[in-house]
Amino acid sequence: MTTETVQRDYSLVGRDTKRAEENGLAAAQWYQCPIPRKELKELMKRSDGPALRDTAIWFAALFLSGLGGYYFWGTWWAVPFFLVYGVLYGSSSDSRWHECGHGTAFKTRWMNDVVYHIACFMILREPTVWRWSHTRHHTDTIIVGRDPEIAVPRPPDILGLLLNVFALKSTVAAFKKLFLHAVGKLTDEELTYIPEMERSKVYWVARLYLAIFAAVAIWCVAIGSILPAMFIGLPTLYGGFFTIIFGLTQHAGLDEDVLDHRLNSRTVYMNPVYRFLYLNMNYHVEHHMFPMVPYHALPRLHAAIKDDCPTPYNGLREAYAEIIPALLRQVREPGYFVKRQLPNPEKSVPHNHGTQFVQAVPAE
Repeated sequence: MTTETVQRDYSLVGRDTKRAEENGLAAAQWYQCPIPRKELKELMKRSDGPALRDTAIWFAALFLSGLGGYYFWGTWWAVPFFLVYGVLYGSSSDSRWHECGHGTAFKTRWMNDVVYHIACFMILREPTVWRWSHTRHHTDTIIVGRDPEIAVPRPPDILGLLLNVFALKSTVAAFKKLFLHAVGKLTDEELTYIPEMERSKVYWVARLYLAIFAAVAIWCVAIGSILPAMFIGLPTLYGGFFTIIFGLTQHAGLDEDVLDHRLNSRTVYMNPVYRFLYLNMNYHVEHHMFPMVPYHALPRLHAAIKDDCPTPYNGLREAYAEIIPALLRQVREPGYFVKRQLPNPEKSVPHNHGTQFVQAVPAE
């Protein structure tokens, strides 16, 4: 096979989309680790109990930390309370919208929907847009030209990643989308994955979000204090750092255009506090391979298939010891990626290795 040198734009409506379709990568068959059908069926059972418990703890912690921040407002004692509140609001909501969006956190559908909409607002992700975006992400995980949720295109935008430690770049982008949707428009890419019958929901929710933020801003001006915004809106910024810290461990620096989640996703062991904040999404290979397994069953799923998976990373430090050098190298060499070692490489589904990458250019 001759080697083709291409420029990648990561657009869902450009040449990468056509390339993915021509190479048979769109909505393709993925590798799955062998697991007895009966065991998988048991793991997929939904239950309200674990999610009710974890959601109650989450809301209680939000209330108590917010109460402390309000009580101590104007003193340095407010800082630790708002730090906790911000992390619960701006970081932990990320995993809540995700799990409830899958419909697996609770067994009862309306419970998933309620928490999903609350968490979407907190993390500033429009519920209808992200429900369909994430569906495509799971269908075509890190398939360039198909996946709308590739967080780190090559070459990486290092400055953008640093700005997103406090959700600065992502928040600006989110508000641009809100204003666009509020006037009844979608981007060309969104038109490819949001069904027509769902689009009116996008427009009305965008208007609602903007109305809430406008009301909070007016409230702040009226009382001459940013305190209302410390509870609604600003926590997405000042408390959002775990969103990117956890999120980059999922796929950053790994392979693209490969039909094996063991090669484009990471499982990272984390402590119980992080796992609560992240709702076990550190078991990310397992989640992508079997997305209908509820978050509380992922540790058991991991135990069942770990012998067929690459060695997990022992904590965030070990994961970032790989991620940071990989991203820095991809700035110079966009075609570079971390090659995960499989216990059974002969069973992997390979991608088209006949393509070399050069500096990406913006989509026209």
